Amino acid sequence: MFGYRVPAPDEAMLISGGRRGLGGAPFRVVTGHGKFVLPVFRKVRFLTLSMCEAEVTETCVTKQGISLHVRAVIAFKVGNDHESIINAGQRFLSDQEQMSVLTGRIFAGHLRAIIGSMTVEEIVTERQKLAAEVLDTSKVEMAKIGLIVDSLQIQSIDDGDTGYIAAMSAPHKAAIQRQAQIAQAQATQAAVEAEQAAARKQAEYARQTAVVKAEYSAEVDRAQAQAGQAGPLAQAHAQQEVLAAQTELAERQARLRQQQLVAEVVKPAEAEAERVRILAAAEAQRMKIQAEAAASYDRVALDRMLIDQLPQIVKEAAGGLAGANVNVLNGADGLGEIAAGLVSQGLTILDSVRQNLNGGQDDTKDNPGTRGHLNGLRQLRSGKDGASEDDGPVNLD
Repeated sequence: MFGYRVPAPDEAMLISGGRRGLGGAPFRVVTGHGKFVLPVFRKVRFLTLSMCEAEVTETCVTKQGISLHVRAVIAFKVGNDHESIINAGQRFLSDQEQMSVLTGRIFAGHLRAIIGSMTVEEIVTERQKLAAEVLDTSKVEMAKIGLIVDSLQIQSIDDGDTGYIAAMSAPHKAAIQRQAQIAQAQATQAAVEAEQAAARKQAEYARQTAVVKAEYSAEVDRAQAQAGQAGPLAQAHAQQEVLAAQTELAERQARLRQQQLVAEVVKPAEAEAERVRILAAAEAQRMKIQAEAAASYDRVALDRMLIDQLPQIVKEAAGGLAGANVNVLNGADGLGEIAAGLVSQGLTILDSVRQNLNGGQDDTKDNPGTRGHLNGLRQLRSGKDGASEDDGPVNLD
């Protein structure tokens, strides 16, 4: 629109002509909005509010008298308040490039003053302190001209050919180099150890891999061997089971046959043998009884025969003595003694005959009749010898 002017966001619009601005300023300040400006009657100028830069390169002498070449960079701008804009507008509106030049000169002077009160060691090691002191001392002057400093950076400090800074840094350099060498040696050692550890791990991994492969190969071989032997083993097991079943069946058949033989042959044979034994024992007992009876009968008959023949035997014996020259000393007693001797001889003969018949055994115990006859004869003999009848029978046992 004709006559309506709007400043940029980083500009301040200064309107001159007409009534004066705030505080008796020769212009009015407009920022952030537009305003109608009458042509011909009003004049509009713009003041930048953007960031500006000033570079300072200065040779300064320290407290120790050592010259230092210092390079610094200042970042500044026009303040946002109306007072700063008015101050800056009155000084730099016609030539705004002078703001950087004037700022550089102001800071160069303050920088020389502050460095002159410090040692090289303080300047080198405390750059931030140097920048803070320069800012504090220049703040009032910068405010008077409507400028504010955002930052001050000391970019470089050089002592030229004096070598003071280099000498000052030599121990630190040596220590740093020593630490660097130590660190390098440690790093090298760590690298070697790491390589050795990696080699060991790699070798161990290779060994484990080889072992696992060997185990897998052995397992595969075993599995293949088992698979190859599965058929023959199964057949052998089946044959073994068949043989075991056949063996058990044969054993059962043998036991059954044995039981059958026992039932069919052994038991009947034992029964027959028992029957024959019983019959033989009965027959033997019968024959024994018959033999004993026959022997008893024969002995009784013989005894009777001998008894019947005894008088004849005595008679024949007496007849034999008839022609003998016998002197009887005791008369009738002597004759009786002779007769008794004959009877005794007859009994002796009888006993010898009986012993020969019986095989040398005396069976008078089993034949009461014979025992009675013999006892009668012995009584007769004992009577002749003067024995008493009360002495009882003669015991031939």
